[in-house]
Amino acid sequence: MILTVTLNTALDITYRTAALTPHATNRVAEVSERPGGKGINVARVLAALGHESVVTGFVGGRTGDALRELLAAEGPGERAAHAAVSDAPVTDAPVIDALVPIAGTTRRTIAVVDETTGDTTQLNEPGPTVTPAEWAAFLTSYEGLAARADAVALCGSLPPGIHVGAYAELVRLARAAGRPVLLDTSGEPLRRGIAARPDLVKPNADELAQLTGSREPLRATRDARRRGGQAVVASLGAAGLLAATPDGSWRAAPPTAVRGNPTGAGDSAVAGLLSGLVERLPWPERLARAVALSAATVLAPAAGEFDREAYADLLPRVAVTEQSSQPEQESHATRQHR
Repeated sequence: MILTVTLNTALDITYRTAALTPHATNRVAEVSERPGGKGINVARVLAALGHESVVTGFVGGRTGDALRELLAAEGPGERAAHAAVSDAPVTDAPVIDALVPIAGTTRRTIAVVDETTGDTTQLNEPGPTVTPAEWAAFLTSYEGLAARADAVALCGSLPPGIHVGAYAELVRLARAAGRPVLLDTSGEPLRRGIAARPDLVKPNADELAQLTGSREPLRATRDARRRGGQAVVASLGAAGLLAATPDGSWRAAPPTAVRGNPTGAGDSAVAGLLSGLVERLPWPERLARAVALSAATVLAPAAGEFDREAYADLLPRVAVTEQSSQPEQESHATRQHR
C-alpha cells in the first residue's frame, strides 16, 4: 500500500465555455466536478498502475462531503472509462479514503476552459483553517497509516492553521517508522521539509531555483541534495526530468513534444517515481516511467488520468542520459531505455 497525503484537498470544478470574454457574461457549456489535490491525483495514477493507494488529509463541510462521495464512486471501472485507450490492459487497484474530517469547509478550485483558444483560467480558494486539535487527530491517524505503508508521498500546499514545518514533522514520523517518503511542495514548507531528509524530493524548475538560488538545473539539484534530500528529481516541463541521486545523476526526456493540458503531469511523474521505488526499479527505469506517465497525462482530459495507449508507446522510447560529475559539462554517456 502507498499512502498519499493531501493536507489541502479540493473539489475541482471545471467550466467549459466556447470563448471566455473578460468583463462580460459568459455562458458555460459544460460543468464537471471531481476530487482534487496533488496527492489524490497521485493516488489515482498509482491505482491505474496496479498499486493499492490510501489517501489522507483533511476534508470538511458540504464540499468535503461531495469530494468523498465522488471519490467513492471512482472505482476501477470508472477510472478505466476515463482513460483514453483502446486495447491497453486495465490493472486498476483501489483508492482507499482515509481522510480526516474537520469543522471547516474543503476548498474549491475553479478552472474555466476557453474552448476556442484551449487556455485555462484557474481560481484556487485558500482552504479551511485547521485547528490544533484537528492537526493532533491527523497526526495520530497518519502515524498508524504510515506504519503500514510501503511508501509515503507528501503533496501540495498547506491549509491555513498548519505550521510551516508540518511537512518536516511528517517526514520525520515516516522515517521513524522506517518508510521511504517523497516530498512534493514549495516555498518555506519545502525548505524546512528537505532539512528533515526525505528519501525523494520532486520540485519543478521554479521551486528548485527558489530553494537553491540557482537556475542551472544540475547544480541546483545537487545543491538541493546537500540541503537534505537524499534524491532530488526536478521537473523541467516539456524537457522531462533531471535526477540527482546517491547512485548518480540522469536526465530523462520524452521522445517527442506533446501538446495538451499539462495540469497533473507533475503528479503523474510522482506516481511513476513512487511505483518505481516500491518495485525496486533501477533509477533509469523509474525516470523513464515517470516521464512517459507525465507526457501521457498531458494527452488526457484531466489531472489524475493518463492516456494508457500513449504511455505504452512512449515508455520504451524515453531517452535516459547519465550526467557528468561536473555540472558545467555536458553529459558523457547516453543510454536509451528499452
